[in-house]
Amino acid sequence: MPSQPGKRSPVSRTAAALCAALVAALLTAVPARAEHDIGQREHVWAVSAAAHAPRARVSLDDTTGALSLSVSRGGRTVIEPSPVGIVTERSDFSQGLRFLHLKDRLVSERYRTKSGKRLERRVLMNETRLSFATAAGARLDLVVRAAADGVAYRYVLPAGYGDVLGETSAFNLPPDASAWLGAYRVDNEGQFAQYTAATAPTREYSDQALFATDGGYTLLAESDLTGTYSGARLAHDQGTGTYRIKLADDRIHADGPLATPWRAMVTGDLATVTRSTFTDDLAPASRVADASWIRPGTVLWTWLAGGRAAGQSLGAQKAYVDYAAARHWPYEAVDAGWYFKTDAWDTTDPDWQKNSWMPQLVDYARAKGVGIIVWIHQRDLDTPEERSQWLPTLERWGVKGVKVDFMNSEAQSMLQWYDAVLADTAAHHLMVDFHGSTVPKGIQRTWPQVMTMEGVGGEEKRTNSAGHLTTLPFTRNVIGSMDFTPGGFQRVGLRPNSDAAEVGLTVAYESGLQMFAGTPESYDTRPLARDFLDQVPAAWDDTRLLAGHPGQDAVLARRSGDRWFLGGVYAGVAHTADVPLSIGRGRWLVETVRDGADGLVQERQVLRGGDTFSVDVVANGGFAGIACPWRPGVTTCYR
Repeated sequence: MPSQPGKRSPVSRTAAALCAALVAALLTAVPARAEHDIGQREHVWAVSAAAHAPRARVSLDDTTGALSLSVSRGGRTVIEPSPVGIVTERSDFSQGLRFLHLKDRLVSERYRTKSGKRLERRVLMNETRLSFATAAGARLDLVVRAAADGVAYRYVLPAGYGDVLGETSAFNLPPDASAWLGAYRVDNEGQFAQYTAATAPTREYSDQALFATDGGYTLLAESDLTGTYSGARLAHDQGTGTYRIKLADDRIHADGPLATPWRAMVTGDLATVTRSTFTDDLAPASRVADASWIRPGTVLWTWLAGGRAAGQSLGAQKAYVDYAAARHWPYEAVDAGWYFKTDAWDTTDPDWQKNSWMPQLVDYARAKGVGIIVWIHQRDLDTPEERSQWLPTLERWGVKGVKVDFMNSEAQSMLQWYDAVLADTAAHHLMVDFHGSTVPKGIQRTWPQVMTMEGVGGEEKRTNSAGHLTTLPFTRNVIGSMDFTPGGFQRVGLRPNSDAAEVGLTVAYESGLQMFAGTPESYDTRPLARDFLDQVPAAWDDTRLLAGHPGQDAVLARRSGDRWFLGGVYAGVAHTADVPLSIGRGRWLVETVRDGADGLVQERQVLRGGDTFSVDVVANGGFAGIACPWRPGVTTCYR
């Protein structure tokens, strides 16, 4: 049975079988049919992927001509009837609509990614396109999709209706639904906290909001966000369960046909939501024809390790490269300062192309098998002329990727900049890490060189709580790679968790470029942590939630080849945690790293798939582990 919302419990061992059953059912599912109930004075359409999958119900009130949408699962409420509508300069599509016709189709796709929860993806969705008109003849299509793990809708408008002035879209949740919400910030770095849907304070929240209802868990999200539109956040008034879509712009310029971003609801039990790739599945296919140059990997990141001084020192950067090479970490990241004037921090050297020591560092690192990633401020890539200087130069030098910082906006103008810089970085074979940014929203499928994005209250923050850390796998990290930058062991007193929990974050959090935030000295004084980091990949064949509850604990397993990596993080008092080894049949050697009385300790045991093992967890602690197939003679999973 699915885990009950609001209760801490291990993930059902039948999750994989249920998923397979849903896929099989979807292949034979019947598309939506119009259901007209005269007595209720409304038209009703239902869209679902299969009997046990989320079910969308679209209603048109025959009196007001207003649309609403609700979602249920297994006959239980997920989203209560919620307003659906969009308003432009010349037409109001929030009322006065009449139904014209509908069209059904099955969306069936396969694609492969470079990063994320799993590399091979299978998409199966039922789609219903409902066409409406106003009394004046203005046309609106409402496109609804339903999959085994979610429901989504978008508006499609012909040309000629002018700028978009806003949406009336909202999500009505049962007032007593548990809610995990992040306060909205333009850099998407708000802290997640738990409320109920109605008691959450009046304010704006990030659109990746998680709710637990009778029908299971639902994560609100967005997909296919580009410069044709504006980013969304949630506006809420305390005392209600309503979360309204508020756009970053009061007016969105539209000079042609428009398809808005998807309003997505990732829905299922907690394991389904955590494992979902629904927002990627909704996004357009890759626009990078040859992605062979895109290579995920672990990174020695130098900002928290060395700060400003390291950013302006070739000698310091060579020493970091030496350490990365010794550890066989494939990348080293040079952060802010490398192209600034030495006597004026945050001021770009106008002769950076001639004066920079970066070509020397790239050559030095290449000889040692290490690739270089460089930080760059968004203002230095703001125009086509700037990009035509920076990006070809970095490519010519041999830089592997760019960490672009300080966008701090989801307005249409900034999203148009994203569109341009994504095309340009792909053309110049540069992987991308966005900081001070929006969140992925499907971007990694369309532009696979985007290896990770910040959009999270990460390791740099001094205000993180252990509860926030255990909520991220169920919220922000569900929708795409997250550059949290774990591994800051030297930040004792500035982070809320234990050393073993910090090791566990490198698996619990997925990122195509997994930036390790520690110093070489902090690694060397924790050899068990350092040796574990040597093993961690940044691309995964599969992901599973083993146990957890938002704000309390999260234990994830991620597979690379025949090995499963385990990461567990906990909030609260010390205790003994029971973890189900739901990674497949057979016998497994499990090696775990946990906190001990005198530092990190390692334990080994042989278990059968489906067994439960125990780990002693300190207050706000955790663990990391590797499981590999066991046979006589196998003594370690480390390679």
